[in-house]
Amino acid sequence: MSKKVTLIVMLIFWKSTSLLAQFGFSHEIGAIAGPVAFQSDYGQRNNLETNLGNTGIGVGLIHYLNFSYRADCNCYTPETYFNDHFKVRTELSYNKTKLNHFGHWADKNSVDGEKLRAMQGSASVTNLGMQLEYYPFSIRDFASAPGSLAPFISVGAQYNFFKPEVSTSYGDGRLLNPNNIYAKYWDPSEGKPHGFTNDSGSTWSVVASVGTRYKLNLLSDLMVDMRWQYFNSNWVDGLNPNPAKYPENRANDWLFWLNFGYIYYLN
Repeated sequence: MSKKVTLIVMLIFWKSTSLLAQFGFSHEIGAIAGPVAFQSDYGQRNNLETNLGNTGIGVGLIHYLNFSYRADCNCYTPETYFNDHFKVRTELSYNKTKLNHFGHWADKNSVDGEKLRAMQGSASVTNLGMQLEYYPFSIRDFASAPGSLAPFISVGAQYNFFKPEVSTSYGDGRLLNPNNIYAKYWDPSEGKPHGFTNDSGSTWSVVASVGTRYKLNLLSDLMVDMRWQYFNSNWVDGLNPNPAKYPENRANDWLFWLNFGYIYYLN
């Protein structure tokens, strides 16, 4: 199913960029990769060990609509504020994070502590979406000045396909054995029989980032940005203890992603 979705997305993406080229935009393509810090129901809130331990990696392909330059005539577009300060970014990306329980409760020398330490998981997320990037300084000036920087901020939305994996090594290793699971995760939660699941799903998310580009030469840039992504679901990691009984876990899953990228300008 995921392969079919990817093929359809790539076909739509190729067709849309071909059509948009007729309207005088120019295009940029690139690749991104970097570490992901996943904030979930694994571990203790505001705990350094949790924040450092539950990290993964992400990769992606990106495309930009550049409004300041026309590829069809090899010339600049009319000089307006929007053309010189905004770009639209489209992205297809994937990240995966291994998840464990850290912190005060997991460190306890008790049966409950052992159950928490024995529970492991991962969150795999495929993202498709768009962001509007704002550059406070002139895009045209940056494009003609190798060695310069172009800071930016962005905001957007993505549609996400997620696949969690939850397991335990406690006791006989069966998830559906109540003797193996920490009590708060055994209770029913938001339409599911327990506060854990290995069911795949999909959801929307909002994204915001801050970063900068570095001009390598007239046709290529390096990029770094820090992204915050908040999902409209609390099941992305596979854990969601009943929020009415355990309000400390009521927040939806979210992540930070530090991206490093390379961008090439298409003529």
